[in-house]
Amino acid sequence: MTAMTIVCCLTAFVVGGIPFGYLVGRLVLKDDIRRHGSGNIGATNVARVIGWKWGSVVLILDAIKGLVSTLGTKLLLQSWADADSDAVLSATIAAGVCAIVGHMYPVWLKLRGGKGVATALGVVLVLSPMASAVALGLFLAVVAATRIVAIASIVAALGFAVTQLTMLGSDAFNLHKLPLTLFSIVVPGLIVWRHRSNIVRMWRGEENRLAKNAGSNTAADSGQQ
Repeated sequence: MTAMTIVCCLTAFVVGGIPFGYLVGRLVLKDDIRRHGSGNIGATNVARVIGWKWGSVVLILDAIKGLVSTLGTKLLLQSWADADSDAVLSATIAAGVCAIVGHMYPVWLKLRGGKGVATALGVVLVLSPMASAVALGLFLAVVAATRIVAIASIVAALGFAVTQLTMLGSDAFNLHKLPLTLFSIVVPGLIVWRHRSNIVRMWRGEENRLAKNAGSNTAADSGQQ
């Protein structure tokens, strides 16, 4: 099953790297979305520059990348007669991580990608629906309160980590659950790291908020996904 796991992970990395934000920009804006707003290919920048309709499309497509990569790996490996459940879980998690990293560093755009939040959402919906619901709720609540996507993304990532680790409890470092534990620490940490420039701007009070009329201009919105 090792060879199949490697194939799934490589496929997830390539699929995760499909730059839907860039493609939508080319289709609708007739230009490189990276030349506008924050220069990011994520859903928030697309919404800011082109409008919420297209930003929502990119958000959904980016999430689907993570969901398909993770769920596809899980179902494929489960169909193997000799597949061990722990091995399937580990491979599924590995494929999910590859999809997220693929979005952050897409081979199609010379490794210049998004911040992985939407793709991570698709992944965690497969791995832990309950912790995902908590993270999504936190994200929406913080966006509603602050209109700052960056801080909402960070809070959601940390909220997922805390919720999932709490759910694992004393089993967190059990050998069978260790891959999920590591995922719950490493991926949120990676998302926070990708937002490090946003953290600096928030500290300085310079982080831009979401405009109520997205798409009306191309002003920078640094909290991209």
